[in-house]
Amino acid sequence: QVQLVNSGGGSVQPGGSLRLSCAASGLTLYRYHIGWFRQVSGKARELVAIISANGGYTNYGDSMKDRFTISRDNAKNTVSLEMRNLTPEDTAVYYCKAHLRADDFWGQGTQVTVSS
Repeated sequence: QVQLVNSGGGSVQPGGSLRLSCAASGLTLYRYHIGWFRQVSGKARELVAIISANGGYTNYGDSMKDRFTISRDNAKNTVSLEMRNLTPEDTAVYYCKAHLRADDFWGQGTQVTVSS
């Protein structure tokens, strides 16, 4: 059974940092391209960051550049998202997605709340 488990969310003050994790089971993660997305209730899901299967390519949403870093540890079957200088606009549920050809697998999401 394929499972992606998201963790690391929480409540932080503006300017704070969080590190999110996407851990895979039942799935050989190194074969998959991984994306982090976020969603605010009532709004469309938004791309945060992506990383290619071999880790050689990364890209970020415009408001995340220079603040977020996506990385992967294929030996541990995990992908991380380091988030710095968080603002209230970063408040959302964050999801990871594993993609390979026609296969997409989603994590359950982890809540990030940024407020003073």
